[in-house]
Amino acid sequence: MSHPSIPVLESFTRTWPNLEAAHERAMRSATALLSGRDELLAALTRIATYSSARDELLRSVGALTGAPWEMARNCPPQLSRLCVFLPSNNVLYSYALFALIPALYCDEVIIRPSSRVRDTAYAVHKQISRRIDPDIARRIKMVDVSQRQFTPVCSDSDAVVFTGRPSHAYGVMNAVGDRPLFLVMGSGPNPLVIGPRTDPTAACRAILRARLYNSGQDRLCPDIIFVHRLRLDAVVEQLRAELSVLTVGARSWPDTVLTPLVHEDAAEGAAAFLAENADHVVSGGEVDVDRRLVEPSLLVLPEGAGFHPPELFSPAFCIVPYEAPEMLREWARSPEELERGMYVCVLGEPRLTGETLGTGVIIRNATALDAENGNQPFGGYGVHASSIRREGRLIGRPLLLSAEAGLRRSVITGPLR
Repeated sequence: MSHPSIPVLESFTRTWPNLEAAHERAMRSATALLSGRDELLAALTRIATYSSARDELLRSVGALTGAPWEMARNCPPQLSRLCVFLPSNNVLYSYALFALIPALYCDEVIIRPSSRVRDTAYAVHKQISRRIDPDIARRIKMVDVSQRQFTPVCSDSDAVVFTGRPSHAYGVMNAVGDRPLFLVMGSGPNPLVIGPRTDPTAACRAILRARLYNSGQDRLCPDIIFVHRLRLDAVVEQLRAELSVLTVGARSWPDTVLTPLVHEDAAEGAAAFLAENADHVVSGGEVDVDRRLVEPSLLVLPEGAGFHPPELFSPAFCIVPYEAPEMLREWARSPEELERGMYVCVLGEPRLTGETLGTGVIIRNATALDAENGNQPFGGYGVHASSIRREGRLIGRPLLLSAEAGLRRSVITGPLR
């Protein structure tokens, strides 16, 4: 996507008068990330593969270069304080989206990193702070406090961004009170649909690229893959062959695809899931919890709408055969999936029409990772996937902080849970 040039941006200054300064600061931030890329990649590969860290860096640069367009389009008001719960993955990208870009229109951005990635988050913050515009650097603060200690700070802010488990988000939301605008960035299963018109080789490439991003440790990785019965045997056999040659490497190696998982509970969760579904494992299935190693595992589950996967955060491939699109619609209409509908990636299935499947936003002929754009609303319509609290009610919809801050009116669609 191209972004407006300076002459074009000048036409927007009547509606957002700080645009020229924002453009200069955003470009300086983008340059800072590129000039410090070696140090940033070294910090990020503590918790991410080199390839996913590099992708994260480039996505962050892209979001920053698109920030002036985003500001011109949404005209956010000047906020006094924004509080951010930084997640335990995508640390740099989240820092760009929820700190560097909001600092263009917030007097103060206070970040509480996840305790799981505290050292990485502080290393990223330190590297960036010394290279960006000094005024932007002064606006961004990182605090090492408990969630309980951070709550009063959030209560006295204009907006709060929480990226993490919805169950945790709602507890924080209630403790913070009604004053701030509260954005919940959760997760969803992000199903990948392989239709009858998809070439099996192309389908396998898409599946592997999406599921093995950072060894499966990303909220956009598909936790369930629906494969049409006409393509099932070919896709399963090709995936088995591809997974059998994967080897474990160091996160800092550029070509590494498979690494030990970062968090112990992810390995424990994968072990429990694979043990529970052992009858459906067709390859892999072994887990060394002590070393946090999960063998790439392929499962073929029974056809039907009853399987609702947990967030796997590991290299597990859960395939569910289907024949009629109505089964997919039935699955998406279940209470579980209506709550966590984020994205649905559809390849070669023309019978799935419309823009959504249940509450999930349909992406055609691409994966969620391919389609994500940091300057556009993110997520689906499930309240556990992406939601905002306005006037005491929770609204599930794709979110972009600058757009929500600039919104003058909202449509209330559901009660606060």
